[in-house]
Amino acid sequence: MAEISLLKRSVAELVGTYVLVFLGTGAVVTTVLLMRGWTPYAGNSFNIGINISAWFAIGMAFAIAVAAMIYTFGHISGTHINPAVTIALWATKRFPTRDMAWYIVAQLIGATLASLTIVGILGSRAVDTGLGATAMFAGVSYGQAILCEAVVTFFLMLAIMGTAVDKRAPAGFAGLIIGLVVAADITVVGNITGSSLNPARTFGPYLVDFLFGGANLWWQFPIYLIGPIVGALVAAFLYDYIADLRKVD
Repeated sequence: MAEISLLKRSVAELVGTYVLVFLGTGAVVTTVLLMRGWTPYAGNSFNIGINISAWFAIGMAFAIAVAAMIYTFGHISGTHINPAVTIALWATKRFPTRDMAWYIVAQLIGATLASLTIVGILGSRAVDTGLGATAMFAGVSYGQAILCEAVVTFFLMLAIMGTAVDKRAPAGFAGLIIGLVVAADITVVGNITGSSLNPARTFGPYLVDFLFGGANLWWQFPIYLIGPIVGALVAAFLYDYIADLRKVD
């Protein structure tokens, strides 16, 4: 079988990230609109005290999107759909430097197009919710938020290494397990940082919300850049050490 071109793999990453952000943040937008009774947005993202059942539903929306895209594009692009994952795989020498920028740009574009689509469907009502943009909740410090994002992304990357990267793993379970880890992460820490685990997932809503006159949350973006990247790097290198994965590769 001929090797799939970098352009096609990048398009797969764009589409995969689009689906992830549209379904995941779309669930957030719908939840906020229902809980606010369609009242205007006023405050810090969707920081409205969403209850645990709502966070579980949001987590499952993200989980289904992740799982579906892994099974759809995993054999084409690897379905990173997350710059932190791409960077961790590059750092452990599993992904070429020449491809990294293409993947990350594609992921950011896909996330942005997803948020634009939500605005196209719901208009100002979507902007009033903050478009599902992640942000620190009340009582959470900047440092705590970075640590939180690092920990939950560590869990995600550990699952990726163990089920998708390690060739010894049982075949066919990666999408399911990775999706469930995403759902668990969001359910547990959604009310702390919004549970991004993914710089692209935060970037799209931030950019589109800002462009359409919504909140300017860019001062919090380093949380969702530093935390996920550090967490993914630690997980990737730690799994390599524990599993002696280099001997398998």
